[in-house]
Amino acid sequence: MDGAVAVVTGGGTGIGAAVVRKLAARGVRCVVNYASSRDEAEAVAGETGGIAVRGDVAADADCRALARAAVERWGRLDFLVNNAGRTKFANHEDLEALEADDFLDLYRVNTVSAFQMIRACAPAMRDGGMGAVVNVASVAGVFGIGSSVAYACTKGAMITLTKSLARVLAPAIRVNAVAPGYVGTGWFEKRLGEEGFARLNERIAGAVPMGFATGSDDVAGPIVHLLDPASRAITGEVTLIDAGAHLDIGLSRRPGRDL
Repeated sequence: MDGAVAVVTGGGTGIGAAVVRKLAARGVRCVVNYASSRDEAEAVAGETGGIAVRGDVAADADCRALARAAVERWGRLDFLVNNAGRTKFANHEDLEALEADDFLDLYRVNTVSAFQMIRACAPAMRDGGMGAVVNVASVAGVFGIGSSVAYACTKGAMITLTKSLARVLAPAIRVNAVAPGYVGTGWFEKRLGEEGFARLNERIAGAVPMGFATGSDDVAGPIVHLLDPASRAITGEVTLIDAGAHLDIGLSRRPGRDL
């Protein structure tokens, strides 16, 4: 992977930042995309030898600009990680909690953006000989759980997108997805405070078979593995990353009360 180039959307914080750091450790240079976390993205880029590029992945022109930034800077583009996303919290049982615009907004950011990014990056990725994409989906899209019905639908659509494009872009480009469950990122810590975040992680650790709360590095590792040319036989795959929590889904949880 040494000398390869990647675009990581939402690369300034959380899972995206962990991916950038692990790729950099393998000699990969990264375009660190951000929408609002400029300081964080620039810090990660400076630390890893990449470049921070602002872009709204829901806008096709910005997606094409991100791909162009990689090629103009380093002359190639090999890997894409579609990590940027958002949600709206709404209890699954409350059918009045979501409007049509909520679905459309989340689809634009969580699903359409992934398609646009792949389309923008595909021409350059075909030329490099080891093109690979990893989409960051969610267990919500596998089991119909998570922060809201709309969120689950968008991540389910991303999984379908993964399988469809894995088929049509082979053999030049592999397309896989990871489906994390709970991931203890700074997003939770900012909202809950240090003590509340620690209590949440403790509660999660006690509820999953592996006995720990998944962190950003736990997700970034499998993403890098799927990008690695050593994984050349893997495409169209969805890897669940939730410390085994999915083993209990359907036994003790209802859709609106999951991790």
